[in-house]
Amino acid sequence: MTKSTYMIATSLAALACPAIADVNIYTTRQPELIQPVMDAFTADTGIAVNLAYVDDGLIERLKAEGRRSPADLVMTVDIANLKKIVDADVIQPVDSAVLQAAIPEALRADDNAWFGLTTRARIVYASRDRVPEGEVTTYEDLADPKWKGRICSRSGLHNYNLALMSAVIAHLGEEGATAWARGVQSNLARKPEGNDRAQVKAIWAGECDIALGNTYYMGKMLSNEEQIAWADSVRIVFPEFKDGGSHVNVSGVAMTKAAPNRDEAVQLMEFLVSPVAQEIYADLNYEYPVLPTSDVSDLVASWGEMTPDTVSLTEIAGHRAAALRIMEEVDFDG
Repeated sequence: MTKSTYMIATSLAALACPAIADVNIYTTRQPELIQPVMDAFTADTGIAVNLAYVDDGLIERLKAEGRRSPADLVMTVDIANLKKIVDADVIQPVDSAVLQAAIPEALRADDNAWFGLTTRARIVYASRDRVPEGEVTTYEDLADPKWKGRICSRSGLHNYNLALMSAVIAHLGEEGATAWARGVQSNLARKPEGNDRAQVKAIWAGECDIALGNTYYMGKMLSNEEQIAWADSVRIVFPEFKDGGSHVNVSGVAMTKAAPNRDEAVQLMEFLVSPVAQEIYADLNYEYPVLPTSDVSDLVASWGEMTPDTVSLTEIAGHRAAALRIMEEVDFDG
């Protein structure tokens, strides 16, 4: 075989068996939290997944890279972060019947710009010793003076609390939400400080009786030898709005505008809402699957039944500016 004949044959073989492209992801979640589900996708499809952890400056990086960006997808937590990515005009919508069928409308963008993958509830951690079962029932109740000096919270300006505040606005209106924020602020046992786990530690230490927090922190505390005692000192309570359910937030995914490997990226997005991937992903992070037919882990199930609120996260994201203004107006952190 001549050299030219060999080159033609090699080229034809490459066309007949095109290389499978990788999928590149920028993620604000620690890679180890999502690597197992990516490994399952690779085992199923042969498509490799490359994870780049971008803690800060995700949007700035995508803007700087523009059409040359190697990133196909971005994965992040919290509706506020997803909205910022959408508003920055660095992602594109994905029209997928699989995604639309698997994910409830309240947990994905109306225009298919982002899709929820797992959910977490913003709940109350209650002292097992000092708070009888049934004493906490609604979010509205947290503003009741009976909780004076008994509530701990992280900063009211943190994304998790701003999302909850946005949900309060959706249910009570801005005037009612302002009164609620003032009531909760007046019930604080101490100035807001630390993260959600720090609030549970404060309950364990007797500084307060209840605290706002995300559900998955219970799993994280139980897997940390130093923090098991904190976790054992509380139980999870799922407050609901009087005309709704428990406030939930999401981890989500969106496709970048550049997306050099779009077809493979869509395959991965659709895999992430399959029953096998949903259970792996949710179990890894002590979260709830968005796929209604998927089971939660045994640990998450042990926390009790949760009825998610039906207000869409798109609407909640729309109230964020008002939520921030109200939290500053009532001087929640002061």
